[in-house]
Amino acid sequence: MTSSFRRPRTALPAVALLAAALAVGCGHGTSGGTGAAAAAVPTTATTSAGQSSAGPTDGAFKDLEQHFGARLGVYAVDTGSGREVAYRSDERFAFASTIKSLLTGALLRTASDQELDKVVTYRQDEVLTWAPITSRHVDTGMKVRDLAAAALEYSDNTAANLLMTELGGPENLQRTLRELGDPTTNVNRNEPTLNEATPGDPRDTSTPRAFAADLRRYVLGDVLTEDRRRMLTDWMVGNTTGAPFIRAGVPAHWKIGDKTGNGGYGTRNDVAVAWPSGGRSPVVLVVMSDRGKADATSDDALIAEATKAVVTALG
Repeated sequence: MTSSFRRPRTALPAVALLAAALAVGCGHGTSGGTGAAAAAVPTTATTSAGQSSAGPTDGAFKDLEQHFGARLGVYAVDTGSGREVAYRSDERFAFASTIKSLLTGALLRTASDQELDKVVTYRQDEVLTWAPITSRHVDTGMKVRDLAAAALEYSDNTAANLLMTELGGPENLQRTLRELGDPTTNVNRNEPTLNEATPGDPRDTSTPRAFAADLRRYVLGDVLTEDRRRMLTDWMVGNTTGAPFIRAGVPAHWKIGDKTGNGGYGTRNDVAVAWPSGGRSPVVLVVMSDRGKADATSDDALIAEATKAVVTALG
């Protein structure tokens, strides 16, 4: 396949204790909103292993880590008030399939409407194990825009690989993120090997803070045109894999656009933009976790409970 636009570019016993611990557990940052102001995030510094925010949230998130036997990374920002919640926010985590959100954002930034309507053909031997949409269209191929929808709404791995090729490969996605001001996120491999998540391997990793900044730029900032932002948002809001995660931890009336990911060593992540009711500004939220053992399983409830803690802290 050739590219037409390769350009640089379960309720827990501990939960009852969380509300009091988190009520004042958030920092303050620069205020923001939608559009360009929402994208005006500080350039993320290189990560420092073991670093986390200091404050009342630390103890609450440590309780969750102990309860679930996991390492937890959290970064959230209320784009209206600038209030932040951060825990291990500058530690590296394997991003797994959450990268599909940034991949799609990068593609929407560079592709013309004609390129989005291009039909990409592929062979049966290119279809990966998790390919609920692309597996149905081997004979006909799929438009680039439909591959993007499949990658975000169904986490179709074959669709993600085809999109990555259209963009010019992992190195071009990483170059795009560097150009946007992210010196942290490393994009090195395709599906499924990007999900290996070996501890200490910096490949295909980011930090909660850096990933949140990128997501904010694409969904709320001026990196994309208004119609492309709407397209990306609609696909993320239409995600079918996120019900047990961030969506389960926010009030039912909030609008959520998210992308989940899971990988080796018990990696379980969800990244989202949330629109609270009542006209409040959006909240950008990244929750990442792992368990340090190759055969470890993940626990979906950890992401939901961490999200509940964030919502309480932001007030």
